[in-house]
Amino acid sequence: QVQLVESGGGLVQPGGSLRLSCAASGSTASIYAVGWYRQAPGKQREFVATISTGGRTTYADSGKGRFTIFRDNDKNTVYLQMISLKPEDTAVYYCNRDPPVWQWGQGTQVTVSS
Repeated sequence: QVQLVESGGGLVQPGGSLRLSCAASGSTASIYAVGWYRQAPGKQREFVATISTGGRTTYADSGKGRFTIFRDNDKNTVYLQMISLKPEDTAVYYCNRDPPVWQWGQGTQVTVSS
């Protein structure tokens, strides 16, 4: 079973940037597509972005042009670079396999507020 540890969240002002990291344990983690998901207070968890093993990326409309997902297979880590952050990006961000069949980690809180 792959274990996931998300990090890199924090409090940032609107227009700011953050880079989230998703470290996956297990040597087989690099052979799967991995996605980022988020859950805002009172809302259902939603898809943010995904990256295939070959590096193909897909983004939700909310993050297109602002978010970039990339991976370092040698480190079993997937990143989410976020720029031009908006208050509506406030959420707990999670990573998981795409589709999300692994056990969810603790997530990392992103708060965008002035």
